[in-house]
Amino acid sequence: MKGPARADSTLLSVRVTPRSALTEVVGWQGSTLCVRVTAVPIDEAANRAVLDLLARAFGVPRSTASLVRGAHGRQKLIRIA
Repeated sequence: MKGPARADSTLLSVRVTPRSALTEVVGWQGSTLCVRVTAVPIDEAANRAVLDLLARAFGVPRSTASLVRGAHGRQKLIRIA
């Protein structure tokens, strides 16, 4: 879902490391959340893995997590509604 931020959503700056041994939230580095996923960055697999991981970490349905920017890079902007 793209568009202006809604009052009931949060935007997260996320740094992704694909092809990792574990899928995990590493922690904060400044204002950026660092995560690792085992998925490879082919056919959007890593992006789906990141959204699944963050939805589980925040305890929200997967449908509330969406990629706003950074589909082809390690630095992403994720919206959690």
